[in-house]
Amino acid sequence: MSELAGPRFVESELVRRAEEWLAQDPDPRTRAELRDLLDRRDTAQLQHRFAARLEFGTAGLRGEMGAGPNRMNRVTVMRAAAGLAARLGPGAHVVIGYDARHNSETFARDSAAVLTGARLRVSMMADRRPTPVLAFAVRHLGADAGIMVTASHNPPRDNGYKVYWGDGSQIVPPLDAEISAAIDAVGPVDRLPLGEGWDTLDDAAIVEPYLAAVTALPLGEARDLRVVYTPMHGVGGTMLLRAFAAAGFAPPAVVEAQFEPDPDFPTVAFPNPEEPGAMDLALHLAGRDGVDLVVANDPDADRCAVGVPTGDGGFRMLTGDEVGGLLGEYVIGRTSGPDRLVAASIVSSSLLGKIAKAHGVRHTETLTGFKWIVKAGDGLVFGYEEALGYSVGSDDGLPVRDKDGIGAALTVAGMAAAARREGRTLIDLLDEQAVRYGLHATSQLSVRVDDLSLITAAMERLRATPPTALGGRAVRSVDDLSTGVEGLPPTDGLRYTLDGDARVVVRPSGTEPKLKCYLEVVVPVSGIADAPAARSRAAQDLDALKADLSTALGL
Repeated sequence: MSELAGPRFVESELVRRAEEWLAQDPDPRTRAELRDLLDRRDTAQLQHRFAARLEFGTAGLRGEMGAGPNRMNRVTVMRAAAGLAARLGPGAHVVIGYDARHNSETFARDSAAVLTGARLRVSMMADRRPTPVLAFAVRHLGADAGIMVTASHNPPRDNGYKVYWGDGSQIVPPLDAEISAAIDAVGPVDRLPLGEGWDTLDDAAIVEPYLAAVTALPLGEARDLRVVYTPMHGVGGTMLLRAFAAAGFAPPAVVEAQFEPDPDFPTVAFPNPEEPGAMDLALHLAGRDGVDLVVANDPDADRCAVGVPTGDGGFRMLTGDEVGGLLGEYVIGRTSGPDRLVAASIVSSSLLGKIAKAHGVRHTETLTGFKWIVKAGDGLVFGYEEALGYSVGSDDGLPVRDKDGIGAALTVAGMAAAARREGRTLIDLLDEQAVRYGLHATSQLSVRVDDLSLITAAMERLRATPPTALGGRAVRSVDDLSTGVEGLPPTDGLRYTLDGDARVVVRPSGTEPKLKCYLEVVVPVSGIADAPAARSRAAQDLDALKADLSTALGL
C-alpha cells in the first residue's frame, strides 16, 4: 500500500477508486453497500476493499463477498472471465459449474455472458453440481478450459473461482500469471460485450457419464454395508446417493438437517469435516443406528471424510493420511501393470511410499495441491493429500484429474464392505499396515491469523534461526522448499527431518489466512496387540512436537 502515502491522499484516492467501481458495478446490493461506505466516509472499510485486490493464482480466486477489488463480487468475477477469455481467444470452449453458495449461480451466469460476448463457446451445468463433476466434464467434453464457482469448505461469507485447463486439472504456472496479467488489462466491466445462448449440460450430457466413470472404479464385489452420510449442507448429497445406487450399494442413512444445500451452513461453525464439531450430527446418527461407516463430503464434494466404529460403541474419524494409506494399498491391489504410479503431496504421510515399494509400484511426492498430484506422471492410478483429498483411478487412469469426494466415498465403501465380508474392519486394516510398515502417525498445528504479515514474519524467523531440536528429537536436516528440492518447483515452506524417523513441514496455506504445520512420527509395531500402545506413544510424541513448534513459531 505504499502508493497510498499520507492520510488525506489515502482517503481521496480510496474515494476515487470506490466511485470508479460504483460506476461499473451491475449488482444493486454491492452498489448500495459501497454507497453507504462512501456516505459515511468509512475509510477503514474502504481501505480493506480498495487498497488491495484479490490475487488470481493457481487456486483461482477465493475470498469474502462484498464490494471492491479485494472482495468476491460480480465485477471481480466478470474481470476474471474477461481475462480468461483474452488468454484463450475466440472459438475456445469453456465449461462452467457452480455450487450452492450465495451468488454462485449469478457469478456463473456473469462468466458465461462475458465469455460468449468475447465469442467463446460456453457449456454450463444445468444445476448446482459438485466440483469433481466439472473437472470430469472438461476432459469428457474436450473443452479448452473450465470454471467452477465455489469456495469449497470456506465460511459462508466467502466464494471462489477455480479455473481448469483442457487436461481437466487446475491451472499451474505460468498459466496463472498469464491469466492474471490479462485480468489486469481488462477495463470497466460495463463496457464488456455480453452474450447469451450458451449450451446447457443436462444429466444425459454430463452427470450420467460421470456416474458411469466413478462406478467403474475398482470397487470390488462386496456390497453389504451400513453407511451414514452427510454432504455438510453442500451439493454432494443427491450425487452421492445416485452413485451408491448405481454401484449397487444400499442407500446411506443421511443426516437430514445437513442434506439439502444451504449456503448459510446453519448446523456447523465451519463447513469443513476436519473442524471440531462439524461431524457431531453424523456421528450421533451413526451411534444410534449402529452403522459400519460414516462418510462426509465438504460443500463442493471434492473432499471425503471417513469415520469408523471403535468397537466399544463409539466412533472416530480417520485422518486423511490413514484413509490415504488404506486407499492406496487397496487400489494397488486391484489394478495391474508394470508402470503404475501413486502420488502424494510433500505434506502427506510417508507411508504411501513404503506401501508402493513393497508392491513394486512407483511412487512420487509433489507440491501441495491436486494440480500437482495429477501431473505426477504417466500410469497414475491413485493420488491423495492429507486434507481429505483423494483421486482414485483404475487401469485406465484417473477419471477425474482432481480430488473427488464422490469417487473416494464409493471406493472406501467398497473397501469397507470387502473387509466386513472377511470379518474385519478398517481399524483392523490400519493395524495390519502398522505391523507391516510401522505406525505412521500424523497431526497438524494450524494457526489462523487476521494479519498475514504475521505469517511472513514467522517464516522469516524460522529461516533465520532454525530450531535445533523439536519434541526432544534433534533436527538432522532442514530443506528450504522455496529454493526447490528433489526436482520440485519452489514453494514457500520448510521441511525438518528429525531423529527417530520423524518430520515436520511448515508452510503458509494457499487458500486461507493460516500457517500450517504437518507432523509425522513413525513407531515400530511388533504385532497387532502392540498397535494400541504404539498409537498412545505416537500421540505423546506428536504432542511434544506441537509444543516445541508452537514456541518456535512465536505466534
